[in-house]
Amino acid sequence: MILFFHGTKAELKIGDLLEPQYLSNYQDKKSNYIYFTATLNAARWGAELARPGSKERIYIVEPLGDFENDPNLTDKKFPGNPTRSYRSKSNLKIIAELSSWERHSDEEINHMLASLKKLTEEGKNVIYD
Repeated sequence: MILFFHGTKAELKIGDLLEPQYLSNYQDKKSNYIYFTATLNAARWGAELARPGSKERIYIVEPLGDFENDPNLTDKKFPGNPTRSYRSKSNLKIIAELSSWERHSDEEINHMLASLKKLTEEGKNVIYD
């Protein structure tokens, strides 16, 4: 069985559904998809880089419909899909929350935020949604 993760700062409960068409964690727009991953490292980044709010969380999720490789990462930034990142227009069901996980260092997070800011300033921080 493959575990899928969703990193966020949203406070959710077991059994809740993550749905598309909600405000993106990363841009000022509604997202047509819900994004998730099969790697804990990518989920960590999702939680750490999500819009400020409550504490960082990683949920174990179950896709309730079809999904595809996330084209924002697959072959655009990383050949193939090493981050095992996916997206779906169907809901994800919260199965569990990871109670503990190791954050990236503050230095790594600040470096990533600076890199994303630079991409935004250059008009290159685009999410194909």
